Amino acid sequence: QFFSRGPNVLHQDSSAPQAAFFSPLQKVMLPPNTFQGKVAFITGGGTGLGKGMTTALSSLGAKCVIASRKLDVLKGTADEISSKTGNKVHAIQCDVRDPASVKNAVAETIQVAGHPDVVINNAAGNFISPSERLSANAWRTITDIVLNGTAFVTLEVGKELIKAQKGAAFLAITTIYAESGSGFVLPSASAKAGVEAMSKSLAAEWGRYGMRFNVIQPGPIKTKGAFSRLDPTGAFEKKMIERIPCGRLGTVEEIANLAAYFCSDYASWVNGAVIRMDGGEFVSMAGEFNDLKRVTKEQWDMMEAMIRKTKGS
Repeated sequence: QFFSRGPNVLHQDSSAPQAAFFSPLQKVMLPPNTFQGKVAFITGGGTGLGKGMTTALSSLGAKCVIASRKLDVLKGTADEISSKTGNKVHAIQCDVRDPASVKNAVAETIQVAGHPDVVINNAAGNFISPSERLSANAWRTITDIVLNGTAFVTLEVGKELIKAQKGAAFLAITTIYAESGSGFVLPSASAKAGVEAMSKSLAAEWGRYGMRFNVIQPGPIKTKGAFSRLDPTGAFEKKMIERIPCGRLGTVEEIANLAAYFCSDYASWVNGAVIRMDGGEFVSMAGEFNDLKRVTKEQWDMMEAMIRKTKGS
């Protein structure tokens, strides 16, 4: 079993009774060797979701290259995953905000592993703040990583693939509020929406080169990196679970399985798609009358009787 709750995933409890119907599977979904002979390049691959997706791809036969700023963390993750899966995982330092760093990392990837068949733009940054407190630097910090970083990686890899006449599956990890917008995470919402527009634009334009582009919007998944900045006191976790119809947070493994499918040949006709994976949180928050689930049976009986009396008036 390659999936396990590693050090980057915090224990979560859910007292919601319906959570029992939706217990997460902890195993890899696709057949063994689905990615045999394929090269995968994953940004932000050292921790959290990136680590989970790398673990899934590596366990299915991919030769993986993980990239981020912290080489020591990357090397530790690469060794850990390699020892589990028996497949080589390369660690390459890369600051996605810097086009020169991206260019060097892509060149090194091609040199040590070959042209990527799979590219996952997962590197991200976020923090909560009232928008009136944001400095220009705070705005730039997030948009440089999320939007510019994704663009620099995608364009650099894409140009190399076009030169080599090779195709690839690209995947971007965004968020459910890329669609709706959200207060208090303005730079992230704006940048993630830009990433989705980029993916859909390139899905239309670069299909002719054998490249396809898809997006996953995860709901809340409890990893240290995200929750330490977005829920530092732990107060919001209970509220989140209350508004998720499935009654629990998501797991890294579930996202990793969907990511592996999107990047595999089983999904070769999936292009320009944006898939929400959030236990129903988005639609739960969006529906005008969804709060009526708090109404008891007795209250419904009373209201129904009152509504029936108004008929014909």
